[in-house]
Amino acid sequence: MLRCGLLGQTLGHSWSPRIHTLLGDYEYLLYEKSEQEIPSFLRSGSWDGLNVTIPYKKTVLPYLDVLSPVAESIGSVNTIVRRADGTLFGDNTDVDGFVAMVRLSGFSVAGTKVLVLGSGGASVSICEALRSMNATPVVVSRHGPIDYDHISDQSDAAWLVNTTPVGMYPNIDSSPLDLTLLPNLRGVLDIVYNPPVTRLMTQAQSLGLPALSGLYMLVAQARRSAELFTNTSISDARVEDIYRIMLDEHP
Repeated sequence: MLRCGLLGQTLGHSWSPRIHTLLGDYEYLLYEKSEQEIPSFLRSGSWDGLNVTIPYKKTVLPYLDVLSPVAESIGSVNTIVRRADGTLFGDNTDVDGFVAMVRLSGFSVAGTKVLVLGSGGASVSICEALRSMNATPVVVSRHGPIDYDHISDQSDAAWLVNTTPVGMYPNIDSSPLDLTLLPNLRGVLDIVYNPPVTRLMTQAQSLGLPALSGLYMLVAQARRSAELFTNTSISDARVEDIYRIMLDEHP
């Protein structure tokens, strides 16, 4: 049986093992590692395929032998496969996952300005996905050229995407910003999936704005990762089924 899993720092909240159990017949474990442990784990760990999450999507890059074109372009990896010859291949399935999330939302992002909160590995993937959909992403971060103290300068933004972990379990009472500062928003996407409705989403809904969590993105990117792990194809219908199962299990 293939040995797969999720590599990150704090993973107790993750729903990935359940999703991958539904996706395929392979072992899927949680690998909580410190940054110092990453090199030895990647080189000699007993695994065949990995997903990579916060905060290691960029950390793993120097230890990989081959990158997909999209992973090389954006400098962020969320999926690693150990090939038969022992080399490590890195890809980024977050791009596919986010495109699927936007399609589910029905948001018409083409030709519009989209605020992207956060500048980490998920952010670069989502900006790449938005550009592929002819949207203009604008990154907002604590220490970047556009920061939260000047968010009102971006009041012409049509959509907002939260790629930060703010509001994620267990810190469910946190929100990355006050949406009233952005009066022209048409909708909000929060890639946090636990809890299924974040405080940011609750405020959006109170303002009459549609909002969607990151659960569908999580399932869609997991599908693509599973295809890479197993060298098989998984249907869109299976993604829909697993998404509904997860919604039922986490109302």
